[in-house]
Amino acid sequence: MKDQVIFHIDVNSAFLSWTAVHKLKLGDEEDIRNIPSVIGGDEESRRGVVLAKSNMAKSFGIITGESLFVARKKCPGLKVFSSSFKIYNYYSEKMMELIQGYSPMFQQYSIDECFLDVTNDLKTTPMELASEIKNAIYETLGFTVNIGISTNKLLAKMASEFDKPNKVNTLYPEEIETKMWPLPVGELFMVGKSANERFNKMYIKTIGDLAHHDVNILTENFKSYGRMIWQYANGIDDSKVSVEASQIKVISNSTTLEKDIIKQGEANIVLLSLAENVATRLRKANKFAGTVSVIIRSSSFKDYSHQKRLSNKTTSTQEIYEISKALFKETWKREPIRLLGIQLSSLSDEGDRQLSLFEDKKKGTIDKTIDSIREKYGDKAIVRSIFIDKKK
Repeated sequence: MKDQVIFHIDVNSAFLSWTAVHKLKLGDEEDIRNIPSVIGGDEESRRGVVLAKSNMAKSFGIITGESLFVARKKCPGLKVFSSSFKIYNYYSEKMMELIQGYSPMFQQYSIDECFLDVTNDLKTTPMELASEIKNAIYETLGFTVNIGISTNKLLAKMASEFDKPNKVNTLYPEEIETKMWPLPVGELFMVGKSANERFNKMYIKTIGDLAHHDVNILTENFKSYGRMIWQYANGIDDSKVSVEASQIKVISNSTTLEKDIIKQGEANIVLLSLAENVATRLRKANKFAGTVSVIIRSSSFKDYSHQKRLSNKTTSTQEIYEISKALFKETWKREPIRLLGIQLSSLSDEGDRQLSLFEDKKKGTIDKTIDSIREKYGDKAIVRSIFIDKKK
């Protein structure tokens, strides 16, 4: 049985980043991420606290959770911006939709972080796929994320905290001793201030100290929490990425091209590859698509798209490709293309779908057979002839 490949994706200073992107879109020339700034509120009452901070604010010793009054003492020139959960929800939803395009095995963990199980969705190395997702989020939405990679959720989450911002970090089981055990015990997931103080009194200073401590003594002192946190210190976590297929709203995939495309034939090859990707994910999620969209980004970074609502929902790779090809032909403005994408939306379960008298059952069977062979023997077990000798 192959190891899981789990990603933990976390927005860098989410509230401040999302506020910055929103202000830039409204025409502001100053990027508040590049100045001493924080997100807070109710400053006049002195009860406001720092919810997020820029790197420059951090350099003044400002920390999340402290009062704005104290933060201003540390940095008199600090700029404070009020929170707006309408803005945060908008960018959170956009990011989650984009990420779900890479795998249906998705779990939102909070407004600015999620887990992604890509075990069965890897077309390349985990590091390359994580970098692709990270770059897609920045190019599409304008903010950065950290991505942690490992074989379980706990280690992936720990890895995402290692080196910030805009980084991809790994924490595989064989890396625990060198990367995680030397860290202060307070940095382990689920170790709060109170537990940290109790551990320190027991001369447990690092995560490694906790990992090597007698688990029976920990259980005596901390009950079930003691065993759980000892397991975490040893990198043990059996929890799965919790997926509710009904929550999947869109399935999409896009690619930034190595060189600009200037011919429709070249674009069609890319669209075919994208169609295979999204259709396979669609079938894996046991969903049917009611709308197909094609996204184009020109070499001058202008985005435009075109969509078609289907009279009969589909899972067919060939049908999705043919529709995408037609949408592209109708939409393309003949300028060089930097990015191409396909998005499937208006998703439903099979029971909600209207059956067509002319539906090609044979194509559906072929698609499922190909999916089964590729899942069992790898993506290269069956390759379309048009992709042979192609780099991507």
